[in-house]
Amino acid sequence: MPKTSLVKAYDPSPVEDRWYEHWLDKNYFHADADSEKEPYTIVIPPPNVTGMLTMGHVLNNTIQDILIRKARMEGKEACWIPGTDHASIATEAKVVKMLKDQGINKDDLSRQEFLDHAWQWKEKYGGIIIKQLKKLGCSCDWERERFTMGADYNRAVLTAFVKLYEKGLVYKGFRLVNWCPVSRSAISDEEVIHKEVNGYLWHFRYPITGSNEYLVVATTRPETMLGDTAVAIHPDDDRYQNLLGKTVTLPLVGREIPIIKDDYVDPEFGTGCVKVTPAHDPNDFSMGERHGLDFINVMNDDASLNDNVPEKYVGLTREDARKVIITDLESAGLLEKTEDYTNKIGYSERGHVPIEFYISEQWFIKMDDLVKPALDAVNKGRITFHPEHWIKTYNHWMGNIKDWCISRQLWWGHQIPVWYYKDDSLKIHVSVDGPSDPENWEQDPDVLDTWASSWLWPMAVHAWPEPGNDLKKFYPTDTLVTGPDIIFFWVARMIITGYEFMNKEPFEDVYFTSILRDEKGQKLSKSLGNSPDPLSLFGEYGTDAVRFGIMLMAPQGLDVLFSKSRLNVGRNFMNKLWNACRFIDMNLSDDRNKILDLNKTELELSDLWIMSKLGRTIREYNRQLDRFHFNEAAKVIYDFTWN
Repeated sequence: MPKTSLVKAYDPSPVEDRWYEHWLDKNYFHADADSEKEPYTIVIPPPNVTGMLTMGHVLNNTIQDILIRKARMEGKEACWIPGTDHASIATEAKVVKMLKDQGINKDDLSRQEFLDHAWQWKEKYGGIIIKQLKKLGCSCDWERERFTMGADYNRAVLTAFVKLYEKGLVYKGFRLVNWCPVSRSAISDEEVIHKEVNGYLWHFRYPITGSNEYLVVATTRPETMLGDTAVAIHPDDDRYQNLLGKTVTLPLVGREIPIIKDDYVDPEFGTGCVKVTPAHDPNDFSMGERHGLDFINVMNDDASLNDNVPEKYVGLTREDARKVIITDLESAGLLEKTEDYTNKIGYSERGHVPIEFYISEQWFIKMDDLVKPALDAVNKGRITFHPEHWIKTYNHWMGNIKDWCISRQLWWGHQIPVWYYKDDSLKIHVSVDGPSDPENWEQDPDVLDTWASSWLWPMAVHAWPEPGNDLKKFYPTDTLVTGPDIIFFWVARMIITGYEFMNKEPFEDVYFTSILRDEKGQKLSKSLGNSPDPLSLFGEYGTDAVRFGIMLMAPQGLDVLFSKSRLNVGRNFMNKLWNACRFIDMNLSDDRNKILDLNKTELELSDLWIMSKLGRTIREYNRQLDRFHFNEAAKVIYDFTWN
């Protein structure tokens, strides 16, 4: 029987590990900025430094690896830049918990002491996901690995802030923001999880000033009524027209507030009368601006009630305040009725508690002036979305853009490069390096929103704003592979900075990956317990099998119904390839290493047939990849090999 060096039963792990180490040893993944070759560049969507590999990462990075390996095979200077995001609020939460477990309270530390702990944590745990990406087989240029709080990257982030400030696009002002009472910081919309909560709708009587009558106002938030500054009705609601211009007395507080009309009011909701609390609701905030109302904040940064409320309620948690206020209103005969009510509540993703809409002084970027080039780039075809239906979502977001709150009340992150003169806080200094006499100045304590660093990723990984061969060779990038859930938070903002700072789009194609769901249609999630551990799957099926299996089940534009059993197709396919190699190895003659020139070799009819089929397969495979149909490309290879 012919002999072969390949074992009969395929064991993927040692084979995969050996080849990956070989590729690293030979430096095959390194890109040369001085090369004359045509560049092809991908920047990895940087996973959080706190992160662990998920099935979403497997899908996303397998697609990127396919594209970058194809570019190498085509003779291009293929550059795939890896890195991690400092994940400001997520990392700070991890470090705070670590310290708490050690009996250390963050509030007992200086800022620098806390940051020392944070950097130690990052060095210890921050590289885990990078090791896991290597286990996935990602052929990144690891010499170019970047971190969004590395020295060069930090300089890029601060430079962008200063440039926008000098153009008048950055300002500080009082606005209503998403507020997490646990981290005591503003948070982005992306960090808010909306949940349906079964609660109540309370109907309270607001006495009309100077009469024995009252208006009945419905609310789900009794604890904020202490900050009401108006009651609103719809302009066309005939029931209340005679009350316009009059006032009501705010229960428990005794303050007179006006009855106003506004188109925002839904006459069908509750009684058609709504309380207006401009400091604690975004719609009320807008009404407050339209009608010149007072903005009365009734909460501290931990969501307890502050001294803008009657003394009885000062210091109560919002939950306790709600109970006491309802009891007091009922005792005063001002509770009309209570109804069951299902409401969507925003929860802090990290704090796991309901957010507050909280009015505070924050730093903002004016977005209106920045969006036009980014809108044109997508709608005029300079950037192509795959699938293209995401253009509608992109246009909706960009067409309704608001000023962006970029400051966060945290310590881990890019500290805002603004200094206040100690003897006159109205005198400020804005620069990357700070004032020449730092002893006379106090730096703004806030840090920038994480997205205000990652929006520079395609250029900052190349040490922008410093000119260099890397930036010249590898910007703009070619393809971005990402999830559609961050189309506004990241994709749109990268396009904005590309035009603002480089006068060029940051990428040509954006491929939006599918959403991974279980067989019941639920999104794969660690919290739901339905998301398998990729590393366990690698051990059970082999990494190549998982990669191939997930490509087969990921059609463009459609959700992926994931099941472990479907990975068997990938494992069987790898076994097929292994056995085919064993068969060839057993039947080759001793001169197996000779280079075969097909143009000078007389082939049999069967050889010509299979070569023809191979050529057709290669052409069809490339065609499917060029249109970003990865599952169809996988089927092409599968059909050629198996059939």
